[in-house]
Amino acid sequence: MLTATLGRVHNHAIFNRRVQALVDTLGPLVPAGARMLDVGTGDGQIAASIAARQVGTSIEGIDVMKRPHTHIPVALFDGETIPHPDNSFDVVSFVDVLHHTDHPDRLIAEAARVASQAVLIKDHLSESSLDHATLRLMDWVGNAPHGVVLPYNYASHATWMDWFSEAGLVTETFTTQVPLYPAPLSWVFGRGLHFVARLDASQA
Repeated sequence: MLTATLGRVHNHAIFNRRVQALVDTLGPLVPAGARMLDVGTGDGQIAASIAARQVGTSIEGIDVMKRPHTHIPVALFDGETIPHPDNSFDVVSFVDVLHHTDHPDRLIAEAARVASQAVLIKDHLSESSLDHATLRLMDWVGNAPHGVVLPYNYASHATWMDWFSEAGLVTETFTTQVPLYPAPLSWVFGRGLHFVARLDASQA
């Protein structure tokens, strides 16, 4: 009952603003006419909206669970190996997905293998116990009502940079200016806890 109620409040107060903020931030990072794969896409609404920002962009998704209704074509995968050949997509994206996995570095390396141009990531930064606790609360409110696995696997900026480097990815864009929440919520749930990165995969 509590998780369902919180889920409804979250959807009403935050979800629509979050979708628009992510579309505005990630959309310009997708080249026009790109073939794009969204990993952990859920119902695909955010991915479809991001792709729609650029003319001629096509998108499909993969996820460990397939929802009854999706905004883009979605295929199942095992959560570790992306079931596509090397360089088969121009862009591979993860939107608040990697911290739900046990081994984010493995999926980043898989994305680098599959993407010929770029990997896009929206995720979190955790530099302290306060950051970790805040992110756990946000994750639980936003995801528990949907049955999403919550390992709370957050990483620091330094760890993310190590994962990118190990995958052969070069950071082109990295920003914590992602306006997901209005004030005063942004003072607690914003404050540099969210980042968007565009990583060059052409040399990976």
